[in-house]
Amino acid sequence: MDENRTHPQQPQSTPPGAPVPERPAHAPFVTPDGATVWPSGAASASGSGHGDPGAPPPPPASAAPPAAADPAGPPEPVTRAGHRRRRARGPVGLFAAVAVVAGVIGGGTGWVAGELTDGGGNTATTAVAGTNASKALDGTVASVAEAVRPSVVEIRATSPSGESTGSGVVTTSDGEILTNNHVISGASSVEVVFSDGKTASAEVVGTEPDLDMALLKVRDVSGLQAARLGDSDGVKVGDQVVAIGSPEGLTGTVTSGIVSALDRDVTVRRDDGGQQQPYGGGERWPFEFGGGEYNGEVGSDTTTYKALQTDASLNPGNSGGALIDMNGRIIGINSAMYAPSTAAGSSASAGSVGLGFAIPINEVQEIMDELRSGSGG
Repeated sequence: MDENRTHPQQPQSTPPGAPVPERPAHAPFVTPDGATVWPSGAASASGSGHGDPGAPPPPPASAAPPAAADPAGPPEPVTRAGHRRRRARGPVGLFAAVAVVAGVIGGGTGWVAGELTDGGGNTATTAVAGTNASKALDGTVASVAEAVRPSVVEIRATSPSGESTGSGVVTTSDGEILTNNHVISGASSVEVVFSDGKTASAEVVGTEPDLDMALLKVRDVSGLQAARLGDSDGVKVGDQVVAIGSPEGLTGTVTSGIVSALDRDVTVRRDDGGQQQPYGGGERWPFEFGGGEYNGEVGSDTTTYKALQTDASLNPGNSGGALIDMNGRIIGINSAMYAPSTAAGSSASAGSVGLGFAIPINEVQEIMDELRSGSGG
């Protein structure tokens, strides 16, 4: 059938020849195909879409002109019968923000991914900053112990009076080890036992009796796992801590507790009038606190330092070991513990009762250069 479609004449609200009134800026109009079109403000201002009888009829949907530019993005696609597809603005914006954030983070962490995986997709262990620990810290005692135990060693010091045991903290991969001065004082030879059971001889590089600290150097080693040193000035009472050492020769023993107090004045023997704990018995390392002497007679040549107090269990052999925060950083070097006597006049003790003391690591770091140069003491 040859029938021409005509558009119905729009009713005139004004006499012929009179100016056509402006359509509201955002008034819709209906195309012959039944599609409702919402012109933009710019289109209305230019007069497009007005019901002027002299204007050509709107084109069919298949030839519809492109929609006005959307300031939020490219033109929306037109679907069948001229209907517009709704844009999911919220999720698109969210994904874009995530992509940007991921790009920024990726710039700083790409090396981590490169260390953790290889081209074949196989996983491999990587070093925690400053260590060779393969498991990330998650704030638990177990993760701290796994990360730091390889950096804590047992120290066996031999002197004419016998053999004593203590602990130490590895500070460099080539064998520098911190310990207490009283652990190695008067020793003729020093042996280090690592967490894997291997042993090596060490020499005393420098001592600082005023802080009860000493620095050892293990001979002919490399690739050791160095501990990360923290900031003892940021420690607060109640902070959870972990202690690692070799009490009674039990290498790598882990205990935990909290920081009980700060800035405790602890007085210890300064001279080398004895060592901490000979194998087979003997007195604990003597110290003085609050006017009382504990674990033996302190003597006349003493030194006093400000200590961190902890209730983490310390026993003979823990001296020189690590007091660690839950980020795996060394905040102190364990140095003294109080153990009450089991009987009046007995030199034996009942073990730890939760009164332990550690030298703040910031104080130790201040004398590291002196210890390395051997000018301390």
